[in-house]
Amino acid sequence: MSDASGAIELTAVEARVLGALLEKQLATPDAYPLTLKAVIAACNQTSSREPVVSYEPNLVETTLLALKAKGLTRVVHPGSGERATKYRQVADEVLRLGPPERALLCVLLLRGAQTVAELKARTERLHSFDSLRDIESVLDALTRRDPPLAARVDRLPGQKEDRWIQLLETGAAERAAASARVRVTPSVRGGGRVEELEDRVGVLETRLAALVEALGDLVALPDLDGEPSQER
Repeated sequence: MSDASGAIELTAVEARVLGALLEKQLATPDAYPLTLKAVIAACNQTSSREPVVSYEPNLVETTLLALKAKGLTRVVHPGSGERATKYRQVADEVLRLGPPERALLCVLLLRGAQTVAELKARTERLHSFDSLRDIESVLDALTRRDPPLAARVDRLPGQKEDRWIQLLETGAAERAAASARVRVTPSVRGGGRVEELEDRVGVLETRLAALVEALGDLVALPDLDGEPSQER
């Protein structure tokens, strides 16, 4: 059976923005839908992201509109007493994703090719999987979609497990194959403890961004170099 995903091909930026919207909807529903500033902060997180990026506001806003044109996001206009336009994803509706599929695709969009064990550790706060076998079952189902939404790729040197990728992003398979030739990483770091800490930092970054936006000009946070940031 063919579905709406046949016409979807995402750029790397679109994949990051969509993944960020999916993650924040699942992890911090009280702060969702997201304002433009919150989407930017979610995309540019230094935790739970691979690679780490630094997107400019214009790029993120343009990408949100491109995703809207592809039917994957919606604009939520300000209601009574609100100031900012917000954005939400509808990819789960378009692709008919249940909670398990949504959690796995979210993490694959944000962090690239991963083993089942890595996916188990990194989806803990998005969806509770009972076992690695449950995750493999969902991934196998995604590979049987028409067109497929996920695929198994070669393991990294030194790893015992194959990795999995999402196929929404153009060129994802080629990048995963290239990484297998040049990178060596452990399958799970610190038994999931590092991932847990990274996830907590991600939640704090989202809440901080929302607080700064609410305070507006009343506060100016320093950049990494220690100087107050300037509004652009």
